[in-house]
Amino acid sequence: MIADYDNLQLACWKASKGKRTKGEVRRFYENIHEELTLLRNGILHEDIRIGDYHYFEISEPKKRQICAASFRERVLHHAIINIYGPYFDKYLISDTYACRKGKGSHKAVSRAQFFSSKNSFYLKLDIAKYFHSINHEVLVRLLEQKFKEKRFLGLLKRIIESFEISTGRGVPIGNLTSQYFANYYLGFLDHFIKEQLCIKSYVRYMDDFIVWSNNKNDLKDCLESIRRFVNSFLLLKLNNTVNLNYTSKGVSFLGYRVFPQTIKLAKRSRDRFVKKYCIFERQYLSNMWDERELADHMSPLIAFTKHAGAKSFRNSVIQRFGAVS
Repeated sequence: MIADYDNLQLACWKASKGKRTKGEVRRFYENIHEELTLLRNGILHEDIRIGDYHYFEISEPKKRQICAASFRERVLHHAIINIYGPYFDKYLISDTYACRKGKGSHKAVSRAQFFSSKNSFYLKLDIAKYFHSINHEVLVRLLEQKFKEKRFLGLLKRIIESFEISTGRGVPIGNLTSQYFANYYLGFLDHFIKEQLCIKSYVRYMDDFIVWSNNKNDLKDCLESIRRFVNSFLLLKLNNTVNLNYTSKGVSFLGYRVFPQTIKLAKRSRDRFVKKYCIFERQYLSNMWDERELADHMSPLIAFTKHAGAKSFRNSVIQRFGAVS
């Protein structure tokens, strides 16, 4: 049960990982028993404040506005996902890779390479302004197909309705629950493509998805079927940019350029690597960071390039701009 005290403790621990020194989190922990009891009572009596957001912008990998809930509300989100996350996940097909244990972007890219090696053509699509376009009524209806507990559905509905970009649309980028809502919402597209269109070669990472075939005309037909489903059933729109091409030309996916026999860094990823590498080196050389802080930032940056055939590129950057200790 969401409101079980042990579940709320676990949710608090998850929500605070890497953030224990922040003022809001520190204050919560100073009175943790009272805070969790207050949260528990709010859940049980359906009297909990939802929608206490603040906003900020990020520019990587692209510019977008992040909506951050209060710490108490983030604990609530984790408490919900602790219990119901597996039920959301159970609906998803195996070739959906975002925000799932044992999946992730690297496995999605490897799977994309596998399908590229078996097919001559690919069709890459994505949803226009996906998180901001999710229709509240459709999302609630789809959740009602999965969950039958009225109090739980009422809680989810309150979370959904606490935010909108336009009337009845949008979930906040930054909420844990939004990730699960968004993945589940497009899970219906996954099942349509796999079961109605009978497509075997298909990969999705959140709202980026690719279909492969050895017949270009089949992909053109597939595009129209997907467009109709996205427009009429999900009340969304595909982005205007439709990428239909030979797999031998490579497909851009999650920061990489995927070819049948190799994976390379996309140009945007190479540029971002150089920019971040230089920034990190300056932070270290100016004594803003110590060696541990430098390593903490450099390690994921280097790891991203290692999934591609980028050793010579990486070495050339290190030679030009400095060496990592």
